[in-house]
Amino acid sequence: MTLWNGVLPFYPQPRHAAGISVPLLIVILVFLALAASFLLILPGIRGHSRWFWLVRVLLSLFIGAEIVAVCFSTEWSVGRVSTNTSYKAFSAARVRAHVGLQVGLAGVNVTLTGNPVQQLNETIDYNEQFIWRIGENYAGAYTEALQKGLPDPVLYLAEKFTPSSPCGVYRQYRLAGHYASATLWVAFCFWLLSNVLLSMPAPHYGGLALLITGAFVLFSVFAFASISSVSLCQLRLGSSELTTHYGAAFWITLATGILCLLLGVAVLSLHYARTSALRTFLDGSVKGLESQAKGSSSLILNNPLHKQFWGSDLTISTNL
Repeated sequence: MTLWNGVLPFYPQPRHAAGISVPLLIVILVFLALAASFLLILPGIRGHSRWFWLVRVLLSLFIGAEIVAVCFSTEWSVGRVSTNTSYKAFSAARVRAHVGLQVGLAGVNVTLTGNPVQQLNETIDYNEQFIWRIGENYAGAYTEALQKGLPDPVLYLAEKFTPSSPCGVYRQYRLAGHYASATLWVAFCFWLLSNVLLSMPAPHYGGLALLITGAFVLFSVFAFASISSVSLCQLRLGSSELTTHYGAAFWITLATGILCLLLGVAVLSLHYARTSALRTFLDGSVKGLESQAKGSSSLILNNPLHKQFWGSDLTISTNL
């Protein structure tokens, strides 16, 4: 038995616990830092405009964070099953485990967690990712997994998405993920543009940018949903069958696209119907000035020297 990359294949190896995607974690932390920075300066905004800015900024950050985060998420299509299945090739040993399949825009993620985790004198906790993004070799990654001797359930599910698989779903999923990812990045650019335009004297252009943002977000949803017409091969693991359905990333993206359309329609409607109300919501300047006017008082100062020399009072009135 020869070594592969310093390890012996088909022999127990130390495993790392399944973790979160690093790019996804970075995106979440960046937008959380932006939100926290805004909350720190929020008390410095006076009057009722504070709440207008709170809603506006946090809602905008949510839309931007969602558009970027789902590009790195593997929760577009998910499936999970508990089964009693074979564990490794050339072995009759069987394990009870939870098997998960997550399909994203860039590839598939397969998880295998023992129930219990400690079985056959090793820790069964696998999280393997196979990428089909442009520039990546999915077939090569699958070949490396074979050489490493990964568990049978992981290899079985990964094999269903290979270019040479009889299922024939590799090309459809890869193209759908590619176009969905491209339209999401275009939507992100228009989201940035909408934030700039909404701060300018002509906010209806920002409303148009929001409409285009929502349209591209929905285009990405429709691009991924187009593969629903492609029937996925039956996925049998032991005595159980694994079925997939749309995951959290798919539904959140759909909701975000609809939200952007509604916000864009609201901005345009207010622009043509009640422009002053739109400006009030965007910057809160009107209400801020009204609150300052209501709280103003008059200070009257009498100058006795002026009365002594000129015989009349000089009254100075200052509005605070």
